Amino acid sequence: MVTGRPKSSLHITAEERQELEAVATSRSLPHGLVRRAQPVLWSEDGMPIRDVARRLKVTPPAVTNWRKRFRESRIAGLHDALKPGRPRTHDGERVAQLLNTALQRKPEGATHWTVRGLEAETGVSKSAVARYLAMFGVQPHRTKSFKLSTDPFFVEKLRDVVGLYLNPPDNAMVLCVDEKSQVQALERTQPLLPMGLGYVGGVTHDYVRHGTTTLFAALDIANGPIIAQCKPRHRHQEFLSFLRHVEANTPKDLDLHLVVDNYGTHKHAKVRAWLAKHGRVQLHHVPTYSSWLNQVERWFELITQRAIRRGSFSSVNDLRRRIEQFVDHWNQHPKPFVWTASADSILEKLSRLSKAISGTAH
Repeated sequence: MVTGRPKSSLHITAEERQELEAVATSRSLPHGLVRRAQPVLWSEDGMPIRDVARRLKVTPPAVTNWRKRFRESRIAGLHDALKPGRPRTHDGERVAQLLNTALQRKPEGATHWTVRGLEAETGVSKSAVARYLAMFGVQPHRTKSFKLSTDPFFVEKLRDVVGLYLNPPDNAMVLCVDEKSQVQALERTQPLLPMGLGYVGGVTHDYVRHGTTTLFAALDIANGPIIAQCKPRHRHQEFLSFLRHVEANTPKDLDLHLVVDNYGTHKHAKVRAWLAKHGRVQLHHVPTYSSWLNQVERWFELITQRAIRRGSFSSVNDLRRRIEQFVDHWNQHPKPFVWTASADSILEKLSRLSKAISGTAH
């Protein structure tokens, strides 16, 4: 015989019972919420509170408390209540002072602030300084490089090149062409250490130089394949030879629009004479200091990361073979880079940058 104070009914409605049963059998809701819905249902169905507590491995007062919370707030009472948390250590004015110091002042004798330097300057603990800098995205230890073009025909060249990317002409191929000069054949002085579980691969810091090569490349922006050649030097003769190679290895019925930078070899008199005799080939120069407009630069970054920087090459010929292997593999599964920026959006961004540099930004 069970003794103790009799339970008062919770008067669970059919809708509430359906929701409680869904919560009590859920595998995705928080476990604590499931454990509060179960005793409410079991005790209301007639199971003694002591048996409910024993089944859940809790104390009877805990079961009584969950029933009380349901009686007072219904199903909402079973959810965790919001906790006030620890009061703020630093008020808004103190945080603003910290941020203004990091953004508007320079430390004495240094180029940028460190966490410990800001701690000493503002009296805010280094852990709080690190937290507030991360919260507001302030990174005194980092910079990014930029260079504004001084080309007097910047707008015209920008619109010309971006127009080729976003709206290429009919019956034509658009190729991004450039050279990666002085690619060094570096041989590490000791064998590379393989990567393993829990540690990264290892390379020696020193190396033997075996010479250099220049990688000429033309990227088809529509489909992604690469036409590439390695040459010993970086002169107009090599560039002209590569132009002949590109012209010979592209469909004869298509015009060729080649996006190039302003390097002197691209404007040499012999190059211009060759272009005059081959009317289907037309060069489009990006503005000065705007190599980011040439999509083949992105491909150069990929081959550097994946095939060159971490390699060890016993000779220039070995380096050239590795480059050719990468190009062959790329062309088996070519993937074009998707250009989305319009000329107007680029000009707007550059305008904001110019205002920030001149201090006229609002």
